[in-house]
Order: sequence, then structure tokens, then C-alpha cells
Amino acid sequence: MPKIHIKNDIRALRFKHDEMTQQQLADLVGVTRQTILAIEQAKYSPTLELAFKIAEVFNEPLAEVFQYEPE
Repeated sequence: MPKIHIKNDIRALRFKHDEMTQQQLADLVGVTRQTILAIEQAKYSPTLELAFKIAEVFNEPLAEVFQYEPE
């Protein structure tokens, strides 16, 4: 089965939102800072629920935060 590549713009969005830290974002969506780090580095794909929560924090559509890239 091919690996799914999901790109994200979380780091840039955090910077645009008053340089929000990974910990601040983690607290807002109910996960650990390590989870946010792993998502930003594309080492972990968030659940759909978490992806929507992250998009909501930034007041952006899901597709502006996460992009699917087929292999």
C-alpha cells in the first residue's frame, strides 16, 4: 500500500497568529506539544477530528491547513 503524504502549513500559520507556540496550539486542541511537532514534521497524520480542530484554531478551511500529496 502506498504511503500517503499529507503536507501542512501549521508552522507558518502559528507564526502568522502572534507567533503561537506549539504548546499553545497543543493546549487549544487537547494534545501534547510532541503531537503538534510530529504533525508539523509530517511524521504523524492527525485524526480527522484533530485536523478540523487545528483548522478551526486558525479560522482557516481544512484544505488551507492540510494538503494531500499522492506518492
